[in-house]
Amino acid sequence: MPGELSLYSELTGRQLLTYLGNLQGQVDAAYREKLIERLELDPTRRIKSLSRGNKQKVGLVAAFMIRPELLIFDEPTAGLDPFVQLEFEHLCEEAREEGRTVFISSHQLPEVEHLCDRVGIIREGRLLAVETISALKERALRRLEIDFVGPVGAEEFSGLPGVRDLVVNDGTLRCTVMGSVDALIKTAARFEIHNIRSIDTSLEEIFMAYYGSGEAVDDNSAEDASHAAA
Repeated sequence: MPGELSLYSELTGRQLLTYLGNLQGQVDAAYREKLIERLELDPTRRIKSLSRGNKQKVGLVAAFMIRPELLIFDEPTAGLDPFVQLEFEHLCEEAREEGRTVFISSHQLPEVEHLCDRVGIIREGRLLAVETISALKERALRRLEIDFVGPVGAEEFSGLPGVRDLVVNDGTLRCTVMGSVDALIKTAARFEIHNIRSIDTSLEEIFMAYYGSGEAVDDNSAEDASHAAA
């Protein structure tokens, strides 16, 4: 399903879906009707009269109704209301449970984080990383806060590999770390520590960290990249 749908504007939604189903020859009509109901699509209206969101629904029904082994979506929830977005997520989860693969290209990072098992980050045509979301969070970016018993100087920690956005105030150090935290922890261990907090980072923050550096944390093979999917 492409990001910019091109549909036969004079047909109704049902006529178009019937036509596409006949071309495929493997469509369960009852399942197609169930998809229409779940996505709240009015199939009696002509395509040209539909809003962008309703055209998206037609595209989603067309994609799911043949139960393909591989589903490829480009910005699939653009124009959809929150309820239909949630139903789309349920359909993706059902496809995954049936052993099928869903590949999503999206700028909606919260959606990707919630829905996908693995994510690939691309910048200027270069694949920077292909990771599970949990591994990407663990290895790529951490936000740390360290409370010391006594005062410490920022100069003790400046220049450490991977340490960014360093702030030391009233005995508390705050920073983000890309990659290993080993150098930071070993330096901090020279002082008496009261508490350490690791704050979860969102996929969006990780994404922006990659874009800012342009450097991949891990070198992934083309074979890994070919399997990046929900």
